[in-house]
Amino acid sequence: MTVKIDGHDIDISNSDKVFFPDAGLTKGDLIDYYEQVASTMVPHMQHYGVSMQRFPDGIDGDSFYNKDTPDYFPDWIDTVNFPKREGGSFNAPVVKTQAGLVYLANQAVLTPHLYLARTDDLNHPDKMIYDLDPPEDTKDYSTVRAAALAIRDVMQELELDCWVQTTGSKGFHVIIPLDCSADFDAVREFAKDTARLLVRREPDKYTLEQRKSDRKGRVFLDMLRNAYGATAVAPYAVRAREEAPVATPIDWQEIEDGASPRDWTIKNLPRRLAQKEDPWASIRQHSYALTGRREQLHELLEQEKPAEEES
Repeated sequence: MTVKIDGHDIDISNSDKVFFPDAGLTKGDLIDYYEQVASTMVPHMQHYGVSMQRFPDGIDGDSFYNKDTPDYFPDWIDTVNFPKREGGSFNAPVVKTQAGLVYLANQAVLTPHLYLARTDDLNHPDKMIYDLDPPEDTKDYSTVRAAALAIRDVMQELELDCWVQTTGSKGFHVIIPLDCSADFDAVREFAKDTARLLVRREPDKYTLEQRKSDRKGRVFLDMLRNAYGATAVAPYAVRAREEAPVATPIDWQEIEDGASPRDWTIKNLPRRLAQKEDPWASIRQHSYALTGRREQLHELLEQEKPAEEES
């Protein structure tokens, strides 16, 4: 079957192949989903390279990450040359159109992951990100909801606004849009210091211990994604989990009302967008500098006793 989107012919293959056995969803359902949400999703993707997580035989089959754009991709798929720190480079695809998103879905790209810096400046991220999962071996999402709200509140002390999304997997991402004036090292250090502040204030709830065995039921405030070459799941991307959950931008009231990481799937997300404006619609209109806030953050840290884990 051939479909024409944005003036491009795309040959859809194996649309009847089952991708999500428990939900009875096929590759065709995946493609249809991405075609439906493209007008909302593509604006969140169009300035970033994509790391492609591909599942040629669905979630029960083998999968792989594809960073480099294959030679057989059409020339109307834009790319960005991405230098590797260890030498060499690769050409990451950039999704700027509905056709581009559908083409990737037809290539069994179940989940597009986005690099954290825009294509025009790969060394300076335009966002700071926290990745929040519940403590190991639990599904107590109330703890990560509380962590997301705690990050929001401390950022408000620093006059920074935050946005939040479910990951479609275990937890939530909290995002702070930046003005690209700081490099990755500076952003990661700022993210770590704000996390340290929360750990000092509530050491029984939060931790920066990377070893799972040292976390002792506390939420790990993971800011390690703030690094060159790291990625985060794209807003509205499908995850390789039963029922085809979607990484969904939500508003803070939904967090307060008890949203869970897998509340939205490819079955109910299009209906959500038909009934509710994208909570991240305005995120690209905001960008914050960290420079003027470092001293303020340092003062807040000095007001708190260092946590035991810092010793």
